[in-house]
Amino acid sequence: MTENIENGQRGSGTAPAMTPEQVFGATEYFELESASVGARFAIWVTTSPTYAQDEQVTYPALYVTDGNYSVGQTAPLAVMQGDPALPIAPYLQVTVGYAGADAQDWSRVRNRDLVPPGEPVPPAMRGSLDLAVEKGLMTQEDADAYLADLANTRADAFLAFITDELHPEISRRYRVSAEGHGLFGYSYGGLFSLYTLLTGCSLFTAYGAGSPGVASLESTALALAEKPLDLSGKRLHLTINGPEMTGELAIYRTIGRGFTALVDSLRSADSGLALTTQVLGETHLTGLQPAFLSFMRTCWSSPA
Repeated sequence: MTENIENGQRGSGTAPAMTPEQVFGATEYFELESASVGARFAIWVTTSPTYAQDEQVTYPALYVTDGNYSVGQTAPLAVMQGDPALPIAPYLQVTVGYAGADAQDWSRVRNRDLVPPGEPVPPAMRGSLDLAVEKGLMTQEDADAYLADLANTRADAFLAFITDELHPEISRRYRVSAEGHGLFGYSYGGLFSLYTLLTGCSLFTAYGAGSPGVASLESTALALAEKPLDLSGKRLHLTINGPEMTGELAIYRTIGRGFTALVDSLRSADSGLALTTQVLGETHLTGLQPAFLSFMRTCWSSPA
C-alpha cells in the first residue's frame, strides 16, 4: 500500500523499451495509451512455456497490477507451468504498470488507478506519511502529492481501461481464451481486485487479493460486500501477513482489521462465491510474491 514509505524509494522500477529476448525469455513489452484514464501504460505479456507448441491452443489471461514493482517477482514464475510437483494450469500473464514520467512515480500514481472513487483516507495513512517525512524517507512535497492522489481516485476508469481497451488488444495480439481469466493485486492492487469483483465485472473468474488496502471500516469494499451479490462461479483468494496485523505500524494493523471485517462479510453472505484465505508470515513489503504464489496454488491449479 505504501511501498515508497517502507523502502525509502520514490518510484523505483522504470519501464524501458526492451525486446522480448531481454526480459524473462518469453515476456514481451509494449505501451498502450488509455482514453479511459488519460494516461499511457506499460504492458508486459508473459506467455506460457507451451505457447509456441500448438498454434490452435488458447490461454486464459491473468492480469497483475503494479507492474513496475510486480513484474520481476511474478512473471518469472511462469516456469511453474512446467513443474510436475506443482500442477499449475497454463496461462498468459498480462502485467500492467506505468510508462514515461509516471514510471518514475509509480508508487504514487497507482493510487489514482487502484483505489475506488470516494475511498476514505484513514488517519493512520496520514500518520504513516508524517512518520516517513520525519525519518527522511519522503519529502513533505512527496507526502502531500501522495495524499492528493488519494483525494481523486479512479479505479472505475482503470477498470474500464483493462476491460474495454487492454483486453481487446491482448486478444488481438495473442491467442486468448474466451473465458477463465484472472486478476491478482497486492495492497492497493488487492483493493482493486475486490472492487472489480464486487462491482460485478464479468471478465474475470479468479481473483487474488494480497493484503488488500481495506484501511478503513468505511471502505468501499466493505460497503459493496454488504450488498446482495450473485458471485456464483467466481473464486476469491485472500491473503494477509501476520506481522502486519500485530506490528508497530498502525496503518497495517488497520488493514488487518479491515481484512477480518471483509472476511466476515463475505463468509456471512449467500453469494455463491468460492472464498479461500491464508495468513502469511511476511511483512507488507516482502509479501507480494508469497501472496501471488498462494493465489496460484489455490486458484490456478491444473484440473485433475
